[in-house]
Amino acid sequence: MQYGEIVTGEAVALDVRPARLASRLLARAIDVLAQLLLWGLLIWVVSATVTDEAAQAAVSLSVTVVVLVGYPLLSEWLWRGRTPGKAALGLRVVRDDGGPIRFRHALVRALVGAFVDFGITLGAGAVICSLLHPLGKRIGDVAAGTLVVQERIPSRSGAVAQMPPPLAHWAASADLSGVSPQLAATARQLVARQHELHPQAREELGSRVVAGLAAAVSPPPPPGTPGWAFVQAVLAERRRREEHRGGS
Repeated sequence: MQYGEIVTGEAVALDVRPARLASRLLARAIDVLAQLLLWGLLIWVVSATVTDEAAQAAVSLSVTVVVLVGYPLLSEWLWRGRTPGKAALGLRVVRDDGGPIRFRHALVRALVGAFVDFGITLGAGAVICSLLHPLGKRIGDVAAGTLVVQERIPSRSGAVAQMPPPLAHWAASADLSGVSPQLAATARQLVARQHELHPQAREELGSRVVAGLAAAVSPPPPPGTPGWAFVQAVLAERRRREEHRGGS
């Protein structure tokens, strides 16, 4: 299993697993199927509502461009770096620093992907670039400053965050929606690897993670809460809510 390393906006080194080419191709196949279904539906609507042949050809061309560019653009922008295909394979697009992508990143990826990666080069450009790049980036990733990562990563340590009993009531009512997947992944890796780190490095990284979580969680934990207990409580509560959603 190959891991890379990026540095998050909190200046914390975060191990990531770049998505493998095979999983990206499978995710792409799922998205292409979805695009074809969407394109076919829209073309049927155009043929049923537009009678003039010239207008029908013009609208059909516009529909094709919108589906090619708009599908990945809107999916990745509104779904925080995912498309239906990527979600099915547990993949996500992030910035080079590990943060969530913004509209401009999704736009560059969509345009370069439609007209270069999978357009002019018929997919060969994307495959060759992914094989040559150390992090498996395609041309659109290089242009946008993004990276596709594998989200479903088995932990390299058995340590799992446990809820500190005094914080259970506070955590159950806390708003954790501001905790990004990248920040949560950084916190999980810090908890899992805390015994491998030098004490000074552990305290420095821990303080940065605590600061990042403090800015994203409301209300703050009870006064006097130790930083490590705060981190454990947030991670344990996130896991509990995810398990609850999965079982509902």
